[in-house]
Amino acid sequence: MLVSYKWLNQYIDLSNVTPQELADKMSVTGIEVEGVTVPEEGLKKIVVGEVKECVPHPDSDHLSICQVDIGEEELSQIVCGAPNVKAGIKVIVALPNSRIAGNVKIKKGKMRGQVSNGMICALQEIGYSDSVVPKEYSEGIYYLPQEAVNGEPVFSYLDMDDAIIELSITPNRADALSMRGVAYEVGAIYRQTPTFNEEELVEVDRKALEKIAVTVEDKELVPAYQIRIIENVKIQSSPQWLQNILMNEGIRPINNVVDITNYILLLFGQPLHAFDYDKLGTEEIVVRHAAEEENLVTLDGETRTLTAEDLVITNGQVPVALAGVMGGLDSEITETTTTVALESALFDPISIRRTAKRFNLRSESSARFEKGINKATVGEASDVAAAMIVALAGGEVLQGAVKGSEYQAEEVKVQITLDRINHYLGTALTVSEVSEIFEALGFGYQVEGEAYTVIVPPRRWDIQIEADIIEEVARIYGYDRLPSTLPSGETVAGSLTQEQATTRKIRTLLEGSGLSEAISYALTTEEKSRQFALKETAITRLDWPMSEDRSVLRMNLISGLLDNVQYNTARKNADIAFYEVGRVFYQENDPLTHLPQEVTHVALAVTGTWAEKSWQSKPQAVDFFTVKGILANVFEQLSLADDISYQALTTIKELHPGRTAAIYLGETMIGFVGQVHPMTAKAYDIPETYVAEFDLATVVEAAQKGITFRPVTKFPSVTRDIAMLVAENVTNQEIVRTIQSAAGRFLTNVELFDVYQGANIEAGHKSVAYTLSFENPEATLTDEEINQAMSKVEKALAETVNASIR
Repeated sequence: MLVSYKWLNQYIDLSNVTPQELADKMSVTGIEVEGVTVPEEGLKKIVVGEVKECVPHPDSDHLSICQVDIGEEELSQIVCGAPNVKAGIKVIVALPNSRIAGNVKIKKGKMRGQVSNGMICALQEIGYSDSVVPKEYSEGIYYLPQEAVNGEPVFSYLDMDDAIIELSITPNRADALSMRGVAYEVGAIYRQTPTFNEEELVEVDRKALEKIAVTVEDKELVPAYQIRIIENVKIQSSPQWLQNILMNEGIRPINNVVDITNYILLLFGQPLHAFDYDKLGTEEIVVRHAAEEENLVTLDGETRTLTAEDLVITNGQVPVALAGVMGGLDSEITETTTTVALESALFDPISIRRTAKRFNLRSESSARFEKGINKATVGEASDVAAAMIVALAGGEVLQGAVKGSEYQAEEVKVQITLDRINHYLGTALTVSEVSEIFEALGFGYQVEGEAYTVIVPPRRWDIQIEADIIEEVARIYGYDRLPSTLPSGETVAGSLTQEQATTRKIRTLLEGSGLSEAISYALTTEEKSRQFALKETAITRLDWPMSEDRSVLRMNLISGLLDNVQYNTARKNADIAFYEVGRVFYQENDPLTHLPQEVTHVALAVTGTWAEKSWQSKPQAVDFFTVKGILANVFEQLSLADDISYQALTTIKELHPGRTAAIYLGETMIGFVGQVHPMTAKAYDIPETYVAEFDLATVVEAAQKGITFRPVTKFPSVTRDIAMLVAENVTNQEIVRTIQSAAGRFLTNVELFDVYQGANIEAGHKSVAYTLSFENPEATLTDEEINQAMSKVEKALAETVNASIR
């Protein structure tokens, strides 16, 4: 919300308060101020000029040579390229050595051989945005009012010497989305009562009911709706003061009637809409739900295809406006309009929000309907607007407002005690102090002893319960004046839960392995959500997603990491190692009635070079065993290595079927590790990438057993090597498990130290060699014991994996 300091001064006496002081005071009383700007700042030597003579440039088909009166004895010659420059108009002149928008300095010069002493400016050249410049001046220079004095600075004529205070309004303070609401707020701060001097409505004898009938089909969604008829209006440009207010508030002036509706929007926070009565084509207004596939061309020229959820204003037959959002093109106010049908209404916020969001039409009107408006001033705002139309457009207001529905706003009564206020705020306020605050806020109240009944006016519809009253007292009393105390009571030493400690340890281990943490969006597309899934469940879709790319909750972390990989590789960052600890969302029940199950996962994504080239080694590219080794280190440090196993996995189509393994904790599959399938990598536009993902909750639970310590034995250990020939499809895991099950209780370690395929080895086979370590903590092992164990191992290998011992 942009607040004009000059405009606010019309309702509250701020003669002793600077704009910056006002902004600071509002910030400490609960309404955040984004900043204060003065449009004229940074501009200098920009004055009023009068074009006395205008002739075409002899050497140009679009330039004009103007003789301009800038309040000096002699006329000043300025060359101008604006198509609408002509003799007899007052214009904005930037003198030589002046500064215009963008800190541009204007110098005396020549254009096509003709001297130009400065520049005749358009509004855009002195800092106005294209979006607020009146349409008639959007492609040319701006005409100042004829009463402007030649040679004087232009800033006061355009109210550029005003201070514009930008407020950041939270949803609960939508009452401050109007000048009247801000005036009440500032009045409470400075203990003043705002004075509003609006035009008085005068009606003629002819009845509006004879010109139009109004019907509202759904009064729950449209609790208030009325039409006023103003005849014999003359559409023209608004007076300078009104154009200045709108431009400073960021709204483009259109014509006097439309500008008045926008002025009332800013003043009351009440959106209005003006129809050209004759273009309606009928003598009735019907507010209803749109029919499916019904069309409406809105003021922006776009054809909107409606649904039954949309509220529309119709002429009894076809839609003429999208309720609360935007009017229709066929009934807009133009220079030919003579009779205005002025709409003032109250619409259901949820309905307006849905419609505005579906069509991406967030207007000043829809924003206010969504956040809430003062239900008590729906009719008053219409009356003031009608009176202003009479004053500025010369019309006649027909008697009575024709109402399709009517809402009676009621005051809210809240019970509270002085003790409760002081208890919550830590203050020692008295009855007189609290009563004075209620009077400053404009709240009625009754007090018996220390018990208050506070009567809240409808303009503060955000106040409903006693906590709201306490907040209001705190705001006006001053947050900076509230006492501050340290917490009392005993302190308890904090500690991490098992889950927090394990998660932190995993993060440390992964970062120690060279990975960087990434945080991805929990919302993604349906296709990416289903990829890399550890289990199939229903998806969880948002009812109102911001975009289709963020429409469902993820069921994996990998897809988000691959998006990050793609983002980095596209920017020439080829060596990437990411991990993420985050939640995935499984929908085990009906997604319409149940919340999803949230499960924490850990995921890795690694690509590029793992070890750089050096003088003594070649570069090492990332492969399956790189990622598997990172996981092995994590599980080892969590004392889970003995329980972890890997099995070939081909069921996840996004992973390479020959380079992927399922991760098992005991008999439970907790995740996977492998290469992203080349086709999937191509779809993501990434190089060869290896990934892993596992269920953190299961790992945390298993890691609770901790580490069992035992003393180092004083007896020596014994090692034996064993080499064998096995089929190439026999895995290391199968061999190690066979050795561990057959070697007996003295076996302490099995380590692979050689794998060979090639010459002298039968095709389809491989030679593998292991070192077996034995240790008896109670006695020295004998050769006989070791030999017996090795014999059992050799027999088991021959029977289980068909090994040929070498």
